Parts: sequence; structure tokens; C-alpha cells
Amino acid sequence: MYKSIRKAISNLLGKRVSPTSLQFRLAVELIALSVISLTSVSIWSGWRMEQTLVTSHKQMLEYIAVRFPEQVEMYMETGGIQAGIERTSNKVSTSGLAVLVESAEGKVLAKSVNNDDLSTDLTNIGYTKVPTTPQVIQIGNRYVVMCGNTLTINGKLVGKVYLSQDITSEQQQLSKGLHGLVIVSGFTTMILIFAIATRIRKALSPLEQMSQMASIISIDDLSAAKLQLAKAPDEILGLAQAFNEMLHRLSGAWEQQRQFVGNVSHELRTPLTVICGYLQSLLRRGDNLSIYQKQAIETASAEAERTIQMLQDLLDLARADSGNLHFRQAPVFLNTLVAEVAAMSAKVSDRSVTAIAPDRDIVALADQDRLQQVLINLVDNAIKYSSDPVEIKLETKEDQTIINVCDHGIGIALAHQQRIFERFYRSDDPSTRSRDGTGLGLAIAKSLVEAMNGKISLMSKPNEGSIFTVSLPLWDPQR
Repeated sequence: MYKSIRKAISNLLGKRVSPTSLQFRLAVELIALSVISLTSVSIWSGWRMEQTLVTSHKQMLEYIAVRFPEQVEMYMETGGIQAGIERTSNKVSTSGLAVLVESAEGKVLAKSVNNDDLSTDLTNIGYTKVPTTPQVIQIGNRYVVMCGNTLTINGKLVGKVYLSQDITSEQQQLSKGLHGLVIVSGFTTMILIFAIATRIRKALSPLEQMSQMASIISIDDLSAAKLQLAKAPDEILGLAQAFNEMLHRLSGAWEQQRQFVGNVSHELRTPLTVICGYLQSLLRRGDNLSIYQKQAIETASAEAERTIQMLQDLLDLARADSGNLHFRQAPVFLNTLVAEVAAMSAKVSDRSVTAIAPDRDIVALADQDRLQQVLINLVDNAIKYSSDPVEIKLETKEDQTIINVCDHGIGIALAHQQRIFERFYRSDDPSTRSRDGTGLGLAIAKSLVEAMNGKISLMSKPNEGSIFTVSLPLWDPQR
């Protein structure tokens, strides 16, 4: 039942919503209040209608029961007590009101012409169960208001008088009225549900727009991103204005950070290059240096080169973020490029790096130098974290070229795979923490691949190895 109600409300809201969402909660609460209110009004109206109908008949029977002895006394002055009872019974009886007067011994003293139903009713329910005050009694499919009182004339007990008013037709009309009221209430409830759900959906649509923008916005869109909610309520307009101001501040802060990184990297690279040059020159000419001095200079030179490389990586990232990193998109024969990268990496690292490619030529649309930089970076990582041979596999899938860089090393835990392409991110695993690197290589590879309209992804299992996949569009000579 709950799932059906939830599904119905979700359909009215125009989408599948969570039961914890604000739209769902507001809709359920307002709909519940509306249903409770309408149900309460319907129940009260039905009860009031029934009370009005029954009360009028009860009052009439009660009035007749009270006046019956007085009328008997009035009519008996001209014909005796028997004549008074009969005349009074005929006087008060109508088409729907039946009268029966019995003596204390159970002898019928008088009865109305329509007394057949009353006699039968008394037999069915029992004389002892007839109430002294008018009450509604259901007998079969009929409804009657009935009462029975002792008849005392001039202080002498004569017998008992029974009065019965048939209200079956009125009760049927009341039931039809209540049925119609239920139908109208149900129809009104459906209209209210639709109106409430529609209104809530429209009222909260600005929040949905804000959520969608926040989920899809990227660094490059910060400066141009802006919410336009002219017709939203004042409260949401204030929130939208604060959101736009926040985007503006973020855009400014990001721009300042990007300029700072680029400027610092550029300014530091030159003096570090000079320092590295002097250190290398000193090593070449330092014949009179001690072993300790040579080791210290070699360490300083290596750290200077590492820092220069990190600054170069930062410059590349800054240029990529600002759009100043230019690409020369052209057809690239991947078979040749993959073979060259494998041979170069194997020669430099003295490790086994194998290129596996199909016999047919695979041509991608990319920047050859940038793609070579990405592949060398991936292969270098594979060599660092694996003692087994590394493979570069080339294949195609639909309109994409697929380059897989596979190793069988220590692998990457699932918790780190989502963040492996973040800048400066490095795993806390002791087996990888001691390796050389700045945590920028994969971030640069991701930026370069995406700038060439490609994608880079990772599949890895701890202690089984990793597969980095680079997807690029195939070159289409007809374009």
C-alpha cells in the first residue's frame, strides 16, 4: 500500500523521488492533512444529517407518546375508555406511524389500520426489548423508530401503548446522500492531491535547478555560471543570489590560484635550472671532491631536477586550466607510436615492455607529442609499481581507439581508485608511499587526454595489477 502511494505521488511530482526528499515529505504531509480534513468533514456531515433525520422522528414519537394519555382522557368523555383509546389511535396514526394498545393482560385494546408490520415487528424483537424512549431499530432491511410506554388513565394502569415510525425510505435517501458525499469527497481529494503535488513541484523547481547546476558545474564554467530565477519566491531568490555570489567568489579565487601557480612555477624554474646546471658542472669538474661531497652534490642535483620537473608539471596544468596549452590534432598511427613508447621505456628502464597491436593500422585523431607524453607517464608508473613485464595493448571499439597499459604489480585499492587522478594525491599505502613522484603525473595525463576529446580510466585489484585505459576517437578521413 505504501509503495503504491509513494509511486502515485512520485508520478504526480513528475519523477521518481526519494521518500526522504523535501518534495515527497511536503506532498505527503499536505495530502495527509487534506485527506484527514475532508474525511472529518464528510463524517461530521453524514453524522449531522443522520442525527437531524432521526431526531425529528424521535421528537415526534416522544410528543405523541406523552400526549396519548391526555387525548384518551379527552375522547373518553363521550364514549368511555375503550372508545377514547380507539379514537386516539386512529387520530395519531398516519401512513408511516403505527399504533398498538394492549391491556395489562395482553389483550389488544386498539390498533391502527397499518398495524400488521408493528405486530410482526414486536413479535420478532420481543415486547420486553422495546425501548421506552424512541430509538432507531433495524428489522431486516427496514429501519423504524420505536418506543413502548405504559398507559395510565386517571391514575389507573390501563395497559401499554406501542408506537412505530417507518423511516426506511428516509434512511435510504440518507445512505444515497452519504454515498454521494463520499464520491464528492474522493473526487475533491484527488483534485487536491494533484494541485498540491503540482504546486510543490513548481515551488521547489528553483532548488532543483540549483542542485543540477551545482552537480554539473566545472572549473571552466565558474565564471559564466549563474542562476536565473526571476519568478522564484523571495526566499529562494535570496538563496540563488547567495549561490551566484559564491560562484563569483570561487571563480575569482580559482583564477588567482591558477595565476599564482603559473607565476610561481615560472619564476622558480629559471633559478632552479641555473642551480642544477652549476651542480652538474661542479660534479663534472670536481676531481678533488671527497666521496661525501660528491654524494651530497648528486643528491642536491637530483632533487633540483625533480623540483624542476614538478614545476614543469605545474606549468602544464596551469596552461591546461587556462586554455593556453595548445594541441595539434592530427591523424596519429598508433601502431607505430605504441611500439616506439614500448621500445623507449624498455631501453631506459631496462625492463620488459611489450607492445601488442593488431596487424591493421589504427589511426586516432590526437596530438602525437601529448599522447606520447601520456603513454610514457603511464608506462613509467607501471614499471615503478610492478616487477613483472608491462604490456601496451592496442585495439578498437566502435568509433574509439583503446590503449591499455597493463601491469601485474601491487595494484590499487578501491578506496584510492576514485581519487587517483586528483592533483598531488598519493596513497597512504607504505608500499607506494616511498616511491618517487609528486602526485601530478596522472592528473596531467587526465587533462591532456580530455583536452584531446578522450577519456582515461582505471581498473585495478590489489596484488593483481592495474590497467590504465586511454580512449581516443578514431580518425575519420571523411570529416
